[in-house]
Amino acid sequence: VYSYYLQQTLILNWRRWLTTRFIDIWLQNKTYYNLQMFGKDTDNPDQRISEDVRQFVEMTLSFGIGILKAFCTFASFVVILYNLSGSLSFTFMGKTWTINGYMLWASLLYSLIGTYITHIVGRKLVKINFIQQKYEADFRFSMIRLRESAESVAFYRGEAQEGSVFKQRFKMLLDNFWKLVNKQKQLVFLNSGYSQIAIIFPFVVAMNRYLTKEVTLGGLMQVASAFGRVQDSLSYFVDMYSSIAQWQAVVMRLTCFGHHMHDVYQQAERFHVERFAAADVVEVNNMQINLQDGKPLLENISFTLHPGHNVLIKGVSGSGKSTLLRAISGIWPFVDGKIFLPERDKLMFIPQRSYLPLGTLRAALNYPGNKPIDDTELIYLMDLCQIGYLKDKLDLEADWSHVLSVGEQQRLAFVRAHIQQPQWLFLDEATSALDEDTEANMYSLLQERLQQTTVVSVGHRSTLNKYHELVLRLNKSTRQVTLEKL
Repeated sequence: VYSYYLQQTLILNWRRWLTTRFIDIWLQNKTYYNLQMFGKDTDNPDQRISEDVRQFVEMTLSFGIGILKAFCTFASFVVILYNLSGSLSFTFMGKTWTINGYMLWASLLYSLIGTYITHIVGRKLVKINFIQQKYEADFRFSMIRLRESAESVAFYRGEAQEGSVFKQRFKMLLDNFWKLVNKQKQLVFLNSGYSQIAIIFPFVVAMNRYLTKEVTLGGLMQVASAFGRVQDSLSYFVDMYSSIAQWQAVVMRLTCFGHHMHDVYQQAERFHVERFAAADVVEVNNMQINLQDGKPLLENISFTLHPGHNVLIKGVSGSGKSTLLRAISGIWPFVDGKIFLPERDKLMFIPQRSYLPLGTLRAALNYPGNKPIDDTELIYLMDLCQIGYLKDKLDLEADWSHVLSVGEQQRLAFVRAHIQQPQWLFLDEATSALDEDTEANMYSLLQERLQQTTVVSVGHRSTLNKYHELVLRLNKSTRQVTLEKL
């Protein structure tokens, strides 16, 4: 009872520690984001952290206990087999040779030969298992992606296309699985033959001593029994080779994941932006922003934004407006230059489609949840931002990114801004899904309630002009920016 209990306790604590460690590294320095930029060899980090860690812990413990049992069995019977074996004498090249405890050496030789042949036959299992886990994760991810984009697929009527993608990925999974089955079949055939021969092998080796009456029938059975126990302990890797190959594939996926995260961190460090603390201004000096392929998007740009002067960022599509905000926030890695910013908690960035975490609506409104607010104030802000009709659902848990429309999500993001009250608020087309009247209401509320907040907006509508004093124009052809009055 306690053998099971203690093993599960160890699995629980080990998995908790290892999972927490991988999560911390994955989230540290925005590695999860940079993996999309640099980590092309890393597939399905979620599967590696959840499934691979679980398999690694469970299988490692199982193998550890198995090896311990095999070692104890070997240590218990090796002396017995050595003493029962007696000695084998034979003449070779005119000289008499005597091998003491020859049955022990015969069991070692038999096990080594069996292990070597098993390795030759089954060594491809590691790669096949590695690929199988990748295909399983890819197949599962494709269905998760459909669930997250169900509305868009339904509008496009893309069920047939999605179905073909699922079936193609499932076919790849099955094709690789058949490779796994065929290789396992070879191993089963080998292991069955190895185990069957092991039953008669000690009798064949010890038969000469029985025929010469050096041992009795009872002694022969004792030798065979001791041989079997020693051979079983030495054959642990033969018997468990298939599982060991699966375990090795899991280890490779986890170690590769760890190495890739480390490499991504080092690669991101090559793009060096010198970030300095500033009292209240946002200043960019000689900054160059590149695309992922290394082509320059904006070159040697310099500008200074002062508090109290709202700025509208304009430019044709593809000129780098959203990328400029990413560079300022520090999440776009392909940047060189200098930037002066206030403290991080004085800045807030709102993308076009805000992230809504799983959980209650209250948690989504207060995300990332670093400022407490009472219900009365929260409901008042919801009414101001025209989502007060959701006040009865504050404690309802749901996938709010699918429950709320894009327009509702954008109005929810403005509630967050009023809760956080940042010194600088960066809006990346944060009102693109709103009608002009609602957009005007959102910006008017910012001017009325957040008078100490400087707003920097990315937008295309001319209706935004009246809420900003300056315009930062991005020229796609010259890759330059100019800051001027509206």
